[in-house]
Amino acid sequence: MIIAALAVSGCRHGRAPAPCCASAAMADAPALAARSNAVAAAGTNRAVRLPKRLTYTPRPYPVDERGFSPVDKALAKAYAREEMIADDDEGSLNPYILRVVAAYPLDGSYPYHCSWEPREYDIYNGVTQDLWYQGMVVAKAYPDGSRCSYCCGFTFEVFVRAMKLRNIQKGLDPDDFNGMTFHDLFNLLQIWYIEGKGDSEQRGIVAYGLGRAITDFEQARPGDILSYSTTPPGGHSTIFIDWLRDEQNRIIGLKYFSSNLSGTRGVGYGSGKFSDANNGRGILRNSVKIARVGAIKDYRPFNRAEIPWRNAYAPTQPDRVLYLPAPTATPAGAADPKP
Repeated sequence: MIIAALAVSGCRHGRAPAPCCASAAMADAPALAARSNAVAAAGTNRAVRLPKRLTYTPRPYPVDERGFSPVDKALAKAYAREEMIADDDEGSLNPYILRVVAAYPLDGSYPYHCSWEPREYDIYNGVTQDLWYQGMVVAKAYPDGSRCSYCCGFTFEVFVRAMKLRNIQKGLDPDDFNGMTFHDLFNLLQIWYIEGKGDSEQRGIVAYGLGRAITDFEQARPGDILSYSTTPPGGHSTIFIDWLRDEQNRIIGLKYFSSNLSGTRGVGYGSGKFSDANNGRGILRNSVKIARVGAIKDYRPFNRAEIPWRNAYAPTQPDRVLYLPAPTATPAGAADPKP
């Protein structure tokens, strides 16, 4: 069936609602109701909820007096090399990914949001804050300052943060991912978000010489990047944490970290069982794709002519509302300044 073929893990362009980006009516119903964005439909008493992009209030992303988001603040010492991350035995990105994951609050302040109709790629790419690379924004946060995300956007954000963190700790340019340009990374984003046939996070990581596919489940490690499809049709993009096993130690599902539509309704931990261990409903075992970003010394050269070039949306740069500093209060007894 065509719908089954479309059950993959990206917030996709031009096709049926993607698993990590459910329709606006399903994904945002509680939030929209809470915001009271209902209007009376013409000629009826039925309430119609307006899409978020038509009702949000533009706000700059909330940061502290140092310009840090909560995640930036939690990672500040690591980025300053005051907290050094220990490499694993193969020098992979995984320890850095797990350190980044640990920086996200689990208090519901990082919610889930993805709209299918209308699309939002011009203003939002599923990340909690703008991701910069080589002086440009490669992925845009929602311009209402809400820190929302969706699954493939969130895992891409974790990947970018971890790559920059590792580079800084190794004394390298944080904006040099195996020689990738801004447009290379924006293309990787679209492959990551499954904008073409055969696309996945795994495909992008391998194509740009950053790492390898993991095909043996027993070789998977916490911090690997894992995506899957489900039945009924759906799917997810995640950071792998561990396998779920039965009493015979057989793998029957997995634990992960992501931005989740159900369960945490935002950034947090989740789990799922394979359909063959759950009465025919759940994760399709054969759909699982696992990738690991390897050691910097193991990066391989890449050939752009051999990599699919996606043009599902443009790398538009965000417009932001800028607030002026609050006026300084006049001390008591001081004369008002002359006009």
